[in-house]
Amino acid sequence: MNCQPLTAFFPFIAIVTTGTMLGINGAMELLFKVITPYSKRHYERPATEFLMLDKDLSNSRRAVNRGYLGELLRLYQDWHRNDVSNNYIYIRRGLLLCLKYITNIQLGRETFLGSRGMEILFTSVQDCLSCKNLDPIITTATHILRKCYPKEHLPVVTVRSSYSFPLPGNASAEPPCDSESEGEEEDEKDWDNEDVESKEEDCDLETDVNKLRSRPALDRPEQELEKYEALCAELFQNFQSEEKKSLEDRTESLPSAPSHFIPSATSVKHPNCRWRNQSVTEMGPDPGEQDFKVPLQSWRKKEECIWDKNDENRDIAEKAQDKDFCEEEDPARSHVFALCSLLKDATWYKKVFYPHCEASINPSPEGRLESSDMVRNLLEKHQGDIPFHSPCFYAARAKCVKSIPGYRELAFPDFWGHQPPPYSKPVLERKHGLQRDKVLDDVRRLIQPGDVIGRTVFDLDDPSPAAPGCLTFFSKFESGNLRKAIQVREFEYDLIMNADVNSSQHHQWFYFEVRDMKSAVPYRFNIINCEKLNSQFNYGMQLVMYSVREALQGRPRWTRAGQEICYYKNHYRCRSAAAGGGVRRRFYYTLTFSIKFPHKDDVCYLAYHYPYTYSTMMSHLDILEQNRNPKKVYWRQQTLCQTLGGNPCPLLTITAMPESKNRDHLEQFCNRPYVFLTARVHPGESNASWVMKGTLEFLVSSDPIAELLRKCFIFKIVPMLNPDGVINGNLRCSLSGDDLNRQWLTPSSQLHPTIYHAKGLLYYLSSIGRAPLVFCDYHGHSQKKNVFLYGCSIKETLWQAGCMVDTAVVTEDVGYRTLPKILDKVAPAFVMNSCSFLVEKSRASTARVVVWKEMGVLRSYTMESTYCSCSHGLYRVRIMKPCASLHQGLQLGTQELEEMGSKFCLGLLILHLKSLPCSKELMAQAALLLDLEEEITDRAQRSKEDLVM
Repeated sequence: MNCQPLTAFFPFIAIVTTGTMLGINGAMELLFKVITPYSKRHYERPATEFLMLDKDLSNSRRAVNRGYLGELLRLYQDWHRNDVSNNYIYIRRGLLLCLKYITNIQLGRETFLGSRGMEILFTSVQDCLSCKNLDPIITTATHILRKCYPKEHLPVVTVRSSYSFPLPGNASAEPPCDSESEGEEEDEKDWDNEDVESKEEDCDLETDVNKLRSRPALDRPEQELEKYEALCAELFQNFQSEEKKSLEDRTESLPSAPSHFIPSATSVKHPNCRWRNQSVTEMGPDPGEQDFKVPLQSWRKKEECIWDKNDENRDIAEKAQDKDFCEEEDPARSHVFALCSLLKDATWYKKVFYPHCEASINPSPEGRLESSDMVRNLLEKHQGDIPFHSPCFYAARAKCVKSIPGYRELAFPDFWGHQPPPYSKPVLERKHGLQRDKVLDDVRRLIQPGDVIGRTVFDLDDPSPAAPGCLTFFSKFESGNLRKAIQVREFEYDLIMNADVNSSQHHQWFYFEVRDMKSAVPYRFNIINCEKLNSQFNYGMQLVMYSVREALQGRPRWTRAGQEICYYKNHYRCRSAAAGGGVRRRFYYTLTFSIKFPHKDDVCYLAYHYPYTYSTMMSHLDILEQNRNPKKVYWRQQTLCQTLGGNPCPLLTITAMPESKNRDHLEQFCNRPYVFLTARVHPGESNASWVMKGTLEFLVSSDPIAELLRKCFIFKIVPMLNPDGVINGNLRCSLSGDDLNRQWLTPSSQLHPTIYHAKGLLYYLSSIGRAPLVFCDYHGHSQKKNVFLYGCSIKETLWQAGCMVDTAVVTEDVGYRTLPKILDKVAPAFVMNSCSFLVEKSRASTARVVVWKEMGVLRSYTMESTYCSCSHGLYRVRIMKPCASLHQGLQLGTQELEEMGSKFCLGLLILHLKSLPCSKELMAQAALLLDLEEEITDRAQRSKEDLVM
């Protein structure tokens, strides 16, 4: 039969109406008579291309109803079996494309499953994997297998978080929202389609000039702002002793919580934290147990807490009490609670490090180990060479934390500390076909279930004893997140993350402990309820791992780890309430990776990114205050407010002490412009805390540039805006289930106290004519590379939206671009080209936009730091290979993130010198420290050079 006339129809097939008419008039029946089983004649190609009629949904339904899907499978099997020389790949792929279009409809997928399509395609793909020329067939078949894999709900009792928190008053947790923004400037979009992304962003731009220029009315009574005066004591401080009394009088009616606390020997004598598996019985009576369980904060009818007027007196008393803290502390006595179960569980530790002590360690009748000498030796083994970290301080702070699960355990990495490795790892190279292979492994579970174990080995909802003969998991510690672990095969586990408290979504952050492993064996982990459409894990990012054994051998560090990493959509689905009623279907994604643990029977921790807990921050602030030079550094730590969960949210004020009590020096002290910095409003963005750590350490350092910077500015810093979320292992929300960075327009004093009072303080500064010169909110970005700023510009927003801009009407100071330009030259990880200054409608309630519009802060920014690597500059290196060189980014570690925090400070100093009037004395000091033009030139040159590895 001559089929060449069929080619005349090809231009019409793509036209929907024409394709439908052809299907109605019997074209498909004719074609299935033309297409025959395997033959060396060549007429099948136009016939299979003509079957693209199945692109039309009505034709797909027609093909299913008339039994053509089963016929297509038989034809495909026949051609696959007989085309041993692979001469007719185009015909085999054409048949697969027909199946692909037919299975776009639910009826097609059901019929495909009923016709054993999964088994047929899976078997055929296995035959093709060894031949790279067959990639088009493998890719199409794998796509069909993924799409037709029977959909399931997650194997959990409910998709809502295992943790819930009763909200004050009549408030209730918000239902799951219809869409989720995954970062201050991040939307869940198809990142592979840049044109779609660009169009969606343009549609979201605010084009109403009146809305862009207007300053909304105050969101609270104006007289309420007066109470924030107590948070600005530096403006009224004359450094005379008699001033203290008047200051205390002013704090009487102000929101606050217990004052700054430095741990003492007595404060850690009866801690109620334990290591793994240590029961309350083993610990004996816990005098502070009620204070440490699920927070039982009582909310007052007033809309704010009250500052304690005795804060400063307690500060003085505690400092006197703790003057000799380091010398008087007895580590063995204070930490026997924390290390006993570690020693009991980790038998390798006793044999390797203290074999001579092992015989003397016997359980007492009460079940408590008598091991003070061993604990003392263990703590002495901590070399104390991790800057700004103390296990004693950390344990004391962790004791005071209020969490929903009532944590009783400390994660070893947070207690022991982290020391950055002396090297940086390039992004992981991805093996060709890796994602396809992982999808096929998932399909194998369905096709060949014989070796699938399917045993739950860890479950927050059902805390039964761990099963023998498998890995042991645990996550009930500060910032921990792992809800369930299912053993799939001997060395493979499915993992499920916990949703944010009072929510059924926001899955990305994980942090858990694993033990009882074998060494040098690749374990595969599949985190099966991720929500983002894409991830940097697909572009070379690795997770981080901490080995207890490595730490005790002198290498206490988080390291990038994991091989065969990829991220893809899976077959799990979730039905959740959508906005406006009805049901919305949510898709889940799998993050899969393999790990070879360095030691047998080690205790390891795996995390999405370098963890930084609330207790880490609080103990860090304690140490910074103790180590600062009080004659040069003005440091004041206050409590901004109590969080919803009853934890204090610290507020720092840092500047230089006045040179003397001379009136001119005091006036200069009070008149310094403000810089307002915040971080960690999203708990899962731990990289923001590492950047903030670098900022804080630089600000209190003796570096000459830091000393000059302190003379230029008064820094108001809220280092963690969402303590409750960080403590309880959330990704994005607070205990109210709300994204706090979407509450700045109208924050609730009860539900969003940290935002309410941070905004109140900014309002107060603005009302007295002291609005910050710079406001910056530190964030992390999971889908982009580099470090960059988002700012606000009316003109750039209108230009991007294609609106006509009357420059006579719309005037704008372009000074918002100065700081990012400076950072582009002085900070290796910062990239100006990644910055954006557009104002989107969906961001109207974020800190960046609200501070810009309502407080009139021109330089109001969000600083985003990548979790992964850089695409430009010093942290993009050239890897030499036998046949070619490859440019790769280095994965940023804590050292690079902290460096970004310090370089941000350098940028602020240069901004001051460029933008504000300076005294001759200040300019002279700057000239001695820094030749600005040379610094900028050197940085620009270095950023263009590639390092050779």
